[in-house]
Amino acid sequence: MDVLSILVRKDPLVLRPDARRVIARLYLPGQEIMDNELSRADSVIERVLGMTDEEVLTVLNETIGRYGERHNNFRGILAENFGLIAHHLPKLVVNSTERRDLIGAYFTKEYSVEGAAFFNPSIVLHPDQTGLEDGQIRFIMSVRAVGEGHISSIEFRTGVLSDSQTIEIDEPGTHLVTGQSSHGPMSTDFLRDALADFEAEAASKYFLSLLPDQFSPAHLHDAISSLEQDELTRNSTKEVIKEIRWIASCNYRNEFPHESQISERVLYPTSVDESHGMEDARFTQFTEDDGHVTYLGTYTAYNGFQVKPHLIQTQDFRTFDVTRLIGPAAKNKGMAIFPRRINGKYVALSRWDRENISVAYSENMYRWFDPVNIHLPEQPWEFTQLGNCGSPIETPEGWLVITHGVGPMREYGIGALLLDLKDPTVVLGNLSLPLLSADAEEREGYTPNVVYSCGALLHKETLLLPYGYSDAAVRFAYVDLQELLKQIRGHL
Repeated sequence: MDVLSILVRKDPLVLRPDARRVIARLYLPGQEIMDNELSRADSVIERVLGMTDEEVLTVLNETIGRYGERHNNFRGILAENFGLIAHHLPKLVVNSTERRDLIGAYFTKEYSVEGAAFFNPSIVLHPDQTGLEDGQIRFIMSVRAVGEGHISSIEFRTGVLSDSQTIEIDEPGTHLVTGQSSHGPMSTDFLRDALADFEAEAASKYFLSLLPDQFSPAHLHDAISSLEQDELTRNSTKEVIKEIRWIASCNYRNEFPHESQISERVLYPTSVDESHGMEDARFTQFTEDDGHVTYLGTYTAYNGFQVKPHLIQTQDFRTFDVTRLIGPAAKNKGMAIFPRRINGKYVALSRWDRENISVAYSENMYRWFDPVNIHLPEQPWEFTQLGNCGSPIETPEGWLVITHGVGPMREYGIGALLLDLKDPTVVLGNLSLPLLSADAEEREGYTPNVVYSCGALLHKETLLLPYGYSDAAVRFAYVDLQELLKQIRGHL
């Protein structure tokens, strides 16, 4: 594959997966077995209950000695997991804290977040830009990490970029945490949009009438109970309630301890939609018309059968609100939101038809309409599939969109488009050749012959483009903005 390598300088730094980065997860040993109507959970608990106090203390202390320093609040994790399986206990009280914690340990496992793969970064300015030298900026980079069972989660790294095109990555913290999840904020306006397919149903209308504009989980529970008891809507109630519960489960808040480092925070699958992975987060620093800044990240939620785009919102990378996106343009993979409104509307890149790059609009950032295809496969290196490599970057000459294309042998290349600032459905130019493809050192890995990014960062006249190669590691490329724009404008 021919590439425009003259535009690109690669940094020698390579970030590789570290199997030592583990989280502690609930472990349920096997499926139910029918012999004596006991489950494996019941059998394990029975054996621990049969241990003497001395045996319990010995095994617990050995466990703490091997694992305690690898996790923050290890005893708290064991106690929490004991609580999750306590319904299996016989009808007696386990008064010993040590015995409860040991039972919790038998239902806990370590999960290596990066054990299988580490790739597809996205990068934004850090909220904290204090304490830097002239010409330096601090950034946050998200990374897709894959562990046992091919489950993807979202991790973070922090670092500093200087004018001299040098990059430093902070040493990541060692005590990973997955945060505390709770029901996310929802409004009746959002739920009305989410139930659009049922808007003609009496059950849907009645349900929405029971809720205040902003509602809590208690409000939701009471409204569902009333709906179940309403005779007039009984014929359509079951499907509507199923949809409501599904929507509610996909909207949640994840909050991390203040003392945790950003690099220790892991967004691990929480809802049914993302039970098999949170893939390829594309973050952008979004500025509202009034100047308010927040961070938005779109990612692919995968449940083992379907993929759906979801949205992350955060102010500080400590508290994250997660929402399922809806509407005709919110389909398939690879949505990426523009960093500001255009003509009063939210705008996003979409691949709603599975192979072309389109632009879509939204009034409220949740329901996406009117996808307009703007770039179809033109070059041989794009014939199999097209997509974006992150949110557009605003330049004086237009919106710069880093793209990816897939050619023969499923070989990936990274390219670029330029869109009109006022009307992003207008393409001002695109590269005829890719900027990047996997070189001889990058083409071997978990998924060979792939280069892929989920977002770049512009610092003065230099584009910092982090990218994953072959799902094996992360590298960084520097691209001269003006030279890139010159090449794009030369191919109309």
